Amino acid sequence: MKNSLKITTVIEHPELLEDRVEELAYSRHHPAYGRQKMPGTSSAETYVSGMVAMKNSGIEIITPFITCFVFTCIKRTDNVYKLEWSSSLS
Repeated sequence: MKNSLKITTVIEHPELLEDRVEELAYSRHHPAYGRQKMPGTSSAETYVSGMVAMKNSGIEIITPFITCFVFTCIKRTDNVYKLEWSSSLS
């Protein structure tokens, strides 16, 4: 019999994560640069927390997590920043 493993992840406070990424994507200035324009590529590091649930053959294991992600935006030719990729640092 083939066992199936179901993994579900729930992020706590997704609105805070969304705000942080939007701030990166739409901000034209960054405190580190003063009032200068940001470079064509910009990244932000932020922590993400939540719960991971793994279910296999009726047994469910729920584990909390906290990990750091890096989100990178790249300026397109129309001068709009677009989220290009994200990576977990754990």
